[in-house]
Amino acid sequence: MPQISVRILMFGLAAAAMLLAGTAQAQLPAFTGLVEDNTPAVVNISSTQSRERSSGRGERGGPELPEGHPFRDFFERFGPEDAPGQPFDGQSRGSGFIISDDGYILTNYHVVESSSEVIVRLNDRREFVAEVVGYDERSDLALLKIDADDLPTVVIGSSSELAVGEWVLAIGAPFGFEHSATAGIVSAKQRSLPQDNYVPFIQTDVAINPGNSGGPLFNLEGEVVGINSHIYSRTGGFMGLSFAIPIELAMDVVDQLRSTGRVARGWLGVLIQDVNRDLAESFGMDRPYGALVADVVRGSPAEDAGFEVGDVIVRFNGREVTTSSTLPPMVGRQRVDTEVDVDIIRQGEPQTISLTLGELPEDMQQRRGPRPEPEPEPEPEPQDQRIEELGLELRTLDAEQREALNLDRGGVIVEGLSEGPAVEAGLRPDDVITMLNQERVESVEDFRAILADVSPGSSVPVLVYRGGSPRFFAFRLPSDG
Repeated sequence: MPQISVRILMFGLAAAAMLLAGTAQAQLPAFTGLVEDNTPAVVNISSTQSRERSSGRGERGGPELPEGHPFRDFFERFGPEDAPGQPFDGQSRGSGFIISDDGYILTNYHVVESSSEVIVRLNDRREFVAEVVGYDERSDLALLKIDADDLPTVVIGSSSELAVGEWVLAIGAPFGFEHSATAGIVSAKQRSLPQDNYVPFIQTDVAINPGNSGGPLFNLEGEVVGINSHIYSRTGGFMGLSFAIPIELAMDVVDQLRSTGRVARGWLGVLIQDVNRDLAESFGMDRPYGALVADVVRGSPAEDAGFEVGDVIVRFNGREVTTSSTLPPMVGRQRVDTEVDVDIIRQGEPQTISLTLGELPEDMQQRRGPRPEPEPEPEPEPQDQRIEELGLELRTLDAEQREALNLDRGGVIVEGLSEGPAVEAGLRPDDVITMLNQERVESVEDFRAILADVSPGSSVPVLVYRGGSPRFFAFRLPSDG
């Protein structure tokens, strides 16, 4: 009897295991039809660049990529080495996809950058020399055209409808292996990457490697929702983080390139940073969100509309600004000369500013330019002074230092630090303080006077110039007793 019971139990467990396995298998998506239907519209792209090889590591026969590019390390390690100063024909390989049956193809700009010739190879082995119709370096997109008709095309979807956790699939040519398919899920949305402020990337765990760049990212409906563009890697290979350009942004770039040959973006004209918990408290906010204005560009729409340093932008044209990285794509997607409403918090009070957007300049450094010539003012006697309660040793800037820092008014430089609120806030020697508690600091005496009016135990915003760039920090003042 016990032996029969054991057999029945074992049979039941085996049946349950098979049922669970079958259920799990039924829940996994089937990608075969999607790959079969869309592979004909995915192309391989190879481009040739004629350059003069410069000296130093990183010039090893592969494409010459900028410092910090996710694929740079791969080509540094494994490309052939040539002598510095010699001309060479570099080659870049990537992927792309056909968006219209008369031969328009979308890919990444870095795949065809500085190319003397671009070759497009179709799924049926036909090859074409492609024309670069236009490109947009800021979004890393390029539009190509080949002389062919009746081509297979992809279906354009919507990245805004993607949900985190949703299955997606990439088709491309990693490491030259044609028409490879890899699948994964959407890990996050609205990702901002260094030097890519105007692209709200889709983050996935789809395996993306050199050669996948410019290829399509599909949802389970077989619609293109993104263009595979970047990976984060310490080796040049895939490490679980890949990033795709949202298809809506890409198609907007395509429309502009086809109609005008260039891309124009809306421009507000503010330098921004995130709001952390201490800064939120110091600005009288109930929680940390929004984009804190650290500087207003001279001659910009923001300056004309009356924006001030210390304003916190919380809504743009009706959409909430959750972090500073969400604002640039919102502004950039707007057409030039569009009228918008911007909701801000100033001195703890909500306000709405209406303005007309300008066009984002090519060179923001030029737009920041020299400051207006200040009125002559008596020079203060330079002297070191300690602010014991903050652990700070300060000195008023002289005229020569202000000119070097491109400051039109005073300020104080951090000469020394000791344990206290300043160190805890993240200040460093040689930081220059220009505002405290949203009031201008012209001298050490000004700093003391402003500090004296702040309640003990409160959080106070301080504007600091470090390396020529402004940034807010927050002091937590000591409590009485």
